Amino acid sequence: MKKIRKAILLTLVAPLMASFASCDDVFEPAVENHKDETALEVLPDWAVGILTHAYISNPLTSWSFNDVATDDAVSNDPGNNYRRMATGGWTASNNPMSNWQNLRGSIQYLNQTIELADKVEWAYNPVVREMFAMRFKGEAYGMRALYTYLLLLQQAGWVGNELLGIPIVTEYENADSEFNKPRATFAECIQQIYDDVDAALELLPEDYKAVDSDSNVPSKYSTLGATYSQYNRVFDEAASNRMNGRIAKAIRAQAALLAASPAYSAGSGITWEEAANQMATVLKGLGSNPVAEVDPIGHIWYADSKAIQEFETGINPKEILWRDNRQDPSVTLERDNFPPSLSGNGRVNPTQNLVDAFPMANGLPISASGSGYNPQDPYKDRDPRLALYILYNGQTAGIQNTPIYIATDAGDEGTGTIDAVNKTEQSTRTGYYMRKLLVQETNPSSNATVNTNHYKPMIRYTEMFLGFAEAANEAWGPKGGNHGFTAYDVIKAIRERAGICVGTTDAYLDACANDKDMMRELIRNERRLELCFEGHRFWDLRRWKVSLTETAKGMSITGTTYTEIPDVEVRDYKDYMYYGPLPYSEVVKFSELLQNDGWK
Repeated sequence: MKKIRKAILLTLVAPLMASFASCDDVFEPAVENHKDETALEVLPDWAVGILTHAYISNPLTSWSFNDVATDDAVSNDPGNNYRRMATGGWTASNNPMSNWQNLRGSIQYLNQTIELADKVEWAYNPVVREMFAMRFKGEAYGMRALYTYLLLLQQAGWVGNELLGIPIVTEYENADSEFNKPRATFAECIQQIYDDVDAALELLPEDYKAVDSDSNVPSKYSTLGATYSQYNRVFDEAASNRMNGRIAKAIRAQAALLAASPAYSAGSGITWEEAANQMATVLKGLGSNPVAEVDPIGHIWYADSKAIQEFETGINPKEILWRDNRQDPSVTLERDNFPPSLSGNGRVNPTQNLVDAFPMANGLPISASGSGYNPQDPYKDRDPRLALYILYNGQTAGIQNTPIYIATDAGDEGTGTIDAVNKTEQSTRTGYYMRKLLVQETNPSSNATVNTNHYKPMIRYTEMFLGFAEAANEAWGPKGGNHGFTAYDVIKAIRERAGICVGTTDAYLDACANDKDMMRELIRNERRLELCFEGHRFWDLRRWKVSLTETAKGMSITGTTYTEIPDVEVRDYKDYMYYGPLPYSEVVKFSELLQNDGWK
């Protein structure tokens, strides 16, 4: 089937918008605004706008809070798409998890960049011109690997006995292209990601950083005859947080972990050993002993607004491998998620299920014999991350360190404060509010608004450490492997950073060190805690093929009595929903595009 498409629409960054000279042009574009490929070759600003468009489309630059579709959280917003999805409303026509059109369209821009880069007059100097071409092509290859990975995450699935991915498109399409293409196998898509990462690594530096002499110019550029000043013109810190070699390796490692996981391994050809090796490659970029480089404040990277404000261009905290630009001061996150007494809407409500996953400070699960857990004093002596990530009854919050009372009898005449369970439309449904990601110095009140700085990490090193621990444990056991550090070493470092078993032996971790199955559950739980509310849990449950239907629970408090709410929200997922659907509109349009099993 052929599909005639309109002329390419170039979405350009702000400086280019000045070329639109009049209101008339908005409705009837001026002739000079239509740029064909030949024109782009002599207009580097316009050409780089194509790549910029692909960056703008990156879904990792914003919070999804799809935790609401898992056992970690619910939403108090009846119209929340993830809430509706988790309670039986997930269909091929209603899929809030899909970025199919967005990412497939962005791959078109990336393919155009790859084909165009060598033709564009980036600079008069031929060496500088070639390095710019290398950089932009390398960025495009890396971003194409990322978008292919994200599409696999969202849409890969079984069709009969074959695990399929997406149609692989590596050429810029035009009106004469064949758009009715079949899906490649999952294994072929993983290989495409590997190939794109290899291409990116051939062209990009590990990091964008100025050098101070010709001798420090990386060899792939010095062999072109590049001086250090020419190199710095193309690859200095001004390009930081764009795709580079370090980020491309991390994307390959993420794809390998996905492919080795239970939901995909039968059709991927990727082993746990391969995934562990790819994760180790990323971590070794930190130094010869990566575990010693675990950021001591990496679990609270979001909390210091002043430090965020002082970020220099391109400078990342130690915890952050890749991030979005520092955002303008705002109150959006806090207004959405602070409790109503702090002028918030309390949208994301952590579940009792998640609260119960936090161990005691002595490292033992709350269900373990000898843990010391008291169900009528449930927050005492718990893992310190519980108080950092979840706002529970009696904690203080906000710019004035205001006590938050969620008990049903803590308010006027014993009827409960505005923060009590189901008190208002903005109140929690579970007895908890989200605390993680929120800067407490912020004040959302319209009477005295105080904005603060935020930023969105796209890849954290903790994610890489936990990915290595998971794959290494499956491949070699808790203390096996040949990388100089083990799954056990990683989990020990992360738990110590969290404040578990400070000054004492972590007896539970040591018990897990002798049992691969116990260590698997511990690693998965540590991943759940460390990455909560960051959009990982939904995908993790599916790639592990563990239960999707655990009912969301809450906590009711009256006086000193704590009573579990057993059925805050019942989950309604079917077995075929371990794999997401392709958009219904695309499947009916293209006969070669087969839908995943189970979806209509």
